[in-house]
Amino acid sequence: MKLITGNSNVKIAKDISNYLNIPLVDSIISRFSDGEIRVQINESVRGSHVFVIQSTNPPAENLLELIFIIDTLRRASAEKITAVIPYYGYARQDKKDAPRVPISSRVVANLLTAAGVSRIMVLELHAEQIQGFFNVPVDHLYSSPVFVEYLLKNEKIENAVVVSPDAGRVNRARSLAKKLNNLPIAIIDKRRNIPNQSEVMHVVGEVKDKDVLMVDDIVDTAGTLTRAAEALKFNGAKRIIACVTHPLLSGDAIAKLKNSPIDKLYTTDSVILPEEKKIEKIEIISMAKLFADAIKRVYNKESISELFY
Repeated sequence: MKLITGNSNVKIAKDISNYLNIPLVDSIISRFSDGEIRVQINESVRGSHVFVIQSTNPPAENLLELIFIIDTLRRASAEKITAVIPYYGYARQDKKDAPRVPISSRVVANLLTAAGVSRIMVLELHAEQIQGFFNVPVDHLYSSPVFVEYLLKNEKIENAVVVSPDAGRVNRARSLAKKLNNLPIAIIDKRRNIPNQSEVMHVVGEVKDKDVLMVDDIVDTAGTLTRAAEALKFNGAKRIIACVTHPLLSGDAIAKLKNSPIDKLYTTDSVILPEEKKIEKIEIISMAKLFADAIKRVYNKESISELFY
């Protein structure tokens, strides 16, 4: 087994390396003076199963780095190449929901497959059907076991309800609620007229005088999350905690969070969060051990599903 990382999330790669007690491959992933990506691997990978750790969040160079590393490994005679993608970019563009738009998520899958990847490992896809875009095996990891363990240790989960911020996340809300001693669930009914903007209509379920755990996969502009929190507060919710896997937090998301009734946002290290965005409300939970356990199981040809059931 060998591990290599791109530049998008070096920290989680080093943490995974430490858990597995396997050093990262000696490599150079830099830029030429004109900005083109340069990849050079300084040790043999012939016959190895290589795990490439790289999130594909913007800028697009992160995706290009991953593709070029995969191609380099294939040409260097690596036996197997598994792309370990803590955050899979373009996952929200998974269907043709308007005239003359691409299915960008499928394009990304095609690019990775064409580059020569043998297997994909990804955390919390926006839509589970994206697994079907690949013609290679996909290991879909879930953040809920890590969130549950952390919440049970650090929060008083008693008079609480798990809330899905829209109908599409109900299954994940139900899964989290089940793991937290079968808590009840509620749903936010929202309407979205244009991308990155949503209008909360009403809360389906009982949240009055309860602590609320909102669960989602991505927080981008934080519009959905903060408006949902406002609707929950209006309906009598007490403490509001959000558990969101991927902290993109673009635009004025931090300002929205600061001014929102959200008391705590638990998120993960799937995407590097700049220091200026690390406000008191945000707490980052590491997914490195989950990835390390999954990588070990893939390498040893053991079950991945046992990590979640």
